[in-house]
Amino acid sequence: MMIYFDNAATTLKKPREVTEAMVKAVTTMGNSGRGVHESALDSSRIIYQTRKQLAELFCVPDPKQIAFTLNATDSLNMAIQGLLKPGDHVITTVMEHNSVLRPLYHLEKQGVTLSFIATNSLGVIDYELLYKAIRPDTKAIVITHASNLTGNLVNLTKISHIAQEKKLLVIIDASQTAGVIPIDVTDLQIDALCFTGHKSLLGPQGTGGIYLKEGLSIQPLRYGGTGVETYNKDQPQSMPTLLEAGTLNSHGIAGLNAALSYIEKTGRQTIYQLEQELMIRFYKGIKQLPGIKIYGDFSTFNRCPIVSLNIRDLDSSDVSDQLYSEFDIATRSGGHCAPLMHQTLGTINQGAVRFSFSHYNTNKEVDEAIHAINVILSK
Repeated sequence: MMIYFDNAATTLKKPREVTEAMVKAVTTMGNSGRGVHESALDSSRIIYQTRKQLAELFCVPDPKQIAFTLNATDSLNMAIQGLLKPGDHVITTVMEHNSVLRPLYHLEKQGVTLSFIATNSLGVIDYELLYKAIRPDTKAIVITHASNLTGNLVNLTKISHIAQEKKLLVIIDASQTAGVIPIDVTDLQIDALCFTGHKSLLGPQGTGGIYLKEGLSIQPLRYGGTGVETYNKDQPQSMPTLLEAGTLNSHGIAGLNAALSYIEKTGRQTIYQLEQELMIRFYKGIKQLPGIKIYGDFSTFNRCPIVSLNIRDLDSSDVSDQLYSEFDIATRSGGHCAPLMHQTLGTINQGAVRFSFSHYNTNKEVDEAIHAINVILSK
């Protein structure tokens, strides 16, 4: 049976309740906001309940400030393209995923200027450099909460203090952290929080969302039917309708609803602790092996459950292929959609092999992965 260590890409094993909720939704739920019959109302109830669960998870005062999207990339495009305009200066980092970089590069062609904050060799940013990068025309800080390559966390409290002092917008990519690392958008004064449903939130693919601070003016990315204000030529301006043009993925949202209930029942801290223990077991089992290079800051284990590595000068794709073909271990190799982070680490050509852990993994699976690396090293 396959051992799955690619949870930073998507969590493969979901709670049983997620599957059950989606099967039920496909056969019973109609189109939310497009009717007053029971199937349409069932859909509206699930969507509202899920919005409320997410608001509680992220400490959002009003659930209406959360809009559902396709994924974190969709959310980030909404935030970046909807809040920024030509003439704005934006600060971001070399840690970012292409879901941040490409929308920013797109806006750069239209007159938005960018500053990239570098990291040290462990992938840790210097917050003093970020502070010094602020200019009179700086509009926003766009930053990931955690690197999908190194697993390093960004200190959102420091980011928040800087942003509040300089009156800057804060746009957060929470793809790797939503559901497992606590995020209080009210305390942190986050303006836009972008997240996906299919990673640590344990929901299905095709689900995600964006939190937008109340009173913030944003240009919608999409226009279309909303089920309300039919005769209005413009997109309705109130949240969440402003950002929810078209039929929502109510079947997927039903699955996300069940996943959020599972996280609440199991305990976010319990899930986090289990994943940390697996990551630490793996890290300690390989860190002293000759020929192993591990990326990221492990001076503290307050991080995402990710260990990225290389074996000597072997191509990461070859190592990942061996792990799967010979040991039935699934990992992620290559560039991880994080080109600037690889440039910083000096791994553009080699890439890296990423192991990312779920609380559904076991100590036995971790030990088998350590054994597999030892076998590859011995060849």
